[in-house]
Amino acid sequence: MSSDWKKVFAIIFSGQLVSTLSSYVVGYAVIFWLSVETRSAEVLAYATIASLLPQMVLGLFTGVFIDRWNRKRTMIFADLFIALCTLVLASLFWIAEPKVFYVYLLLMIRSAGMAFHVPAMQASVPLLAPQDKLMKIAGINNMIHSVSTIASPALAALLISLFKLQWILLIDVAGAVIAVATLLMVHIPDPEKLEEVKPHLWRELLEGFKEIYSKPGLLWLFILALTAMFFIMPVAALFPLMTLEHFSGTTYMMSIVEIAWGIGMLIGGAIIGYKRLNNYKVVLINLTYLALGLTFVFSGILPPTGFAWFAGVTAIGGISMTLYSGSFTVIVQTMVEPAALGRVFSLYGSITLLPSMIGLLATGFIADSIGIANAFIISGTGIALMGISAFMIPPIRQMVRSEMKP
Repeated sequence: MSSDWKKVFAIIFSGQLVSTLSSYVVGYAVIFWLSVETRSAEVLAYATIASLLPQMVLGLFTGVFIDRWNRKRTMIFADLFIALCTLVLASLFWIAEPKVFYVYLLLMIRSAGMAFHVPAMQASVPLLAPQDKLMKIAGINNMIHSVSTIASPALAALLISLFKLQWILLIDVAGAVIAVATLLMVHIPDPEKLEEVKPHLWRELLEGFKEIYSKPGLLWLFILALTAMFFIMPVAALFPLMTLEHFSGTTYMMSIVEIAWGIGMLIGGAIIGYKRLNNYKVVLINLTYLALGLTFVFSGILPPTGFAWFAGVTAIGGISMTLYSGSFTVIVQTMVEPAALGRVFSLYGSITLLPSMIGLLATGFIADSIGIANAFIISGTGIALMGISAFMIPPIRQMVRSEMKP
């Protein structure tokens, strides 16, 4: 491991900050455009599906290639692919008026690139930094995302009112180019291969599943995450409509909610860097389910005049999700062999999206039949109950006891 790992991370994270911020700005601009143009829960749900489906399908296999390929080159080519395809889609918007179908296509392309980039980045971190610094790095990474979440909604709301969508897409292209430039400046080592065997897609994929299945505590964490996504994703797609319909909001009010979420992520990223939390990662995961569920329930029972409270509890939700994602990522990075991390992270990203798809397909029905506010209450109750019951699962309890030992 290089002694100047801090310098390497400073270079990588500076590029990731620019790239993440540009991607978030474009992502929010697309969401705001769809929300204002269609005011349809189904359209927002389908847009979310378009942004997740390629990751779900490709994620079953990308990890095999990530563990086999050079991880630095994988991230570079993924960024360049996203930039090139976004440029092509922007050109289509100049030729004709932007259509919802084009937006779906754009989201699918971006998702396909991220199916390679995200697990490659996550799998590279343990090869660059000492194990006792992984929680702090997870906190910094989440703070980068939180800064982007804070700044990008207001920027997106401003840009969407001043420019056509195709011009805003070019920001994403520029961000990807900058990220590639910073990656070219650093060296990312590849994990040691224990033995030279002939590549075999299905065998290597099964090895990734065995890494999860052979560790009962990790398996149950995956099962809980899979269950949580079934409740979370339909409601996540309804946040813009909650602001527009329930609170009679505007585009800028939608951006305030996203900024509140980002502020929560920023606070969570600062908290997770606290060294003593290394001994409470599993406890944090269970508590964040409980906290996030309660924020959904509280949001659902608010009256139409309670927008300020809605923004406030959304910030608490941002704190919860940052603590969850940072803790989960570090647990995987420390429990799984580096040579298999790409497969495990891509499988995690893929299998947790399956229940999301089922829930999202019902989003339109939920919004029209049950009501947006009631959907928040029902979903939040399910998540909170899951967080409480997680403490009763024996392998999870064993992980908690093991972490707390000196």
